[in-house]
This record gives sequence, structure tokens and C-alpha cells, in this order.
Amino acid sequence: MTDKKTLKLRVPSEQAEAPAIRKKGRGWEISDKRLDVLHDQAREMRRHSSPAHKALAARFAKADLGRHKFTRHAVIGSAIVDFGCPTLGMAISLDEEGVDPAIATRRDKSLESVGIRVMRIKAADVLADMDAVLARITAGMRMRIGDKRHAAHAHKAANPRQDYSRPKSETRPQSRPERPKNAPDR
Repeated sequence: MTDKKTLKLRVPSEQAEAPAIRKKGRGWEISDKRLDVLHDQAREMRRHSSPAHKALAARFAKADLGRHKFTRHAVIGSAIVDFGCPTLGMAISLDEEGVDPAIATRRDKSLESVGIRVMRIKAADVLADMDAVLARITAGMRMRIGDKRHAAHAHKAANPRQDYSRPKSETRPQSRPERPKNAPDR
């Protein structure tokens, strides 16, 4: 008689490496059904947010961050982050009671492998000293903007054949050639 195979879940601390996430398609190679479930979970998390999430979201709504916007309970790949900024490639995770740190560390590693920088903040700090938390987030944003500029300069140096000196308006062809002044009307 053969033994039946059963599904065994591994303890998160046994897995040291982060699961691979590939950026491709609507859900980074995640099935549409799984992605819909993730979006439903994120929506439910937004409806039933903790006081720390609500307080930080209210401050982000009032703040003038320019073109950068932090979305509460954003879906990035197969993870739901507490706050995500796609233009910076940055995520903020609030550490609360009852969350397994091994799972959070694996998620952070998998996000960092695709270029998303994760900043971890304690929820108690958000409620106790909001100004210090915002200063830390601002410093993280400045560092991330600097990293992006450095990467753009490195790309520019590595690809000298591409002409970056001309403005975009000069690189596009004219939509219609100019008509001579003394040409008859049609």
C-alpha cells in the first residue's frame, strides 16, 4: 500500500530566501483570480484600518508631496503593503502586534529584489510622535529620489548613443509642414 501525500506547510523561519517576483503583465505573473483576491483583501483592509493607518493616511492626504503619492494598503506584486508610492518605488510597512516578523522579512526581501525599497515603522511611533515619523519618511523619500537620479545618470553614461541633450519637442517630427505665406487658400 502506498502512503498518501499530504500538503505540508513550511515554517516561515525555515525559508531563508525570498520568493522570486517577476515584473510582467497585469499582476507580475500572478493569475487574475489571485490578483482580484488580493485587491479585495486590500479593500477590506482599507475599510477596517487601525488608528495608526488612519492617522498616517490623513497626514499624507494633507501633505504636499509633489508628484509622489502614497496609497494606503497598496497591492504590489503578490504583497499588500501598508503604504506604497509607485513613482518612488517605495513602500512603508507599519509594524503592529500579531504580525510574524519572519513573514514580513521574506516579503520585504522579495519586494527589494524587484526594486521596491521597504521602510518599516512601528505603529506605536506613528501614534506617539507623528512629526518624527514624517521626518524619517521624508528622509527616506529624499534618499530614494537621490538613488533614482543616480541610476538615471548611470544609465545615461552607459548608453552614450542615445541623445539626451535635445528637448522632447525637437525630437518629434512636425505634425504639418508650414505653408508659404503667399500660397493660395484651398
